[in-house]
Amino acid sequence: MADSIIAQKSFQFAIRITKLYLYLKDQRQEFILAKQLVRSGTSTGANTEEAVAAQSKPDFIHKLHIALKEVRETSYWLRLLHAVNLIETAAFESIHKDCIELQKMLSSIILTSKKNNS
Repeated sequence: MADSIIAQKSFQFAIRITKLYLYLKDQRQEFILAKQLVRSGTSTGANTEEAVAAQSKPDFIHKLHIALKEVRETSYWLRLLHAVNLIETAAFESIHKDCIELQKMLSSIILTSKKNNS
């Protein structure tokens, strides 16, 4: 899984989220919201990486469920930051597209893993 597409994409997503956080911080934008965004956005990749070292298939599925919850939370913070005009529309659409793609990929992996675990 370390060389998997989901691991690569979640790492690249964490980089984008971190850069957005640094931008918002430099612009003296809403710091509390930016901190929430960076926590959930980077946690997605961290939990995906933890799934690599899962002790069992149920543990693997559990770690990916946590990653999925974190990416959904990240979507929330992105939508909120955009709704209050702290992120421009073009930037929002680009990063939120990646967020939704990760959600779909994680959901698919979880469903497939559950089917194969039965």
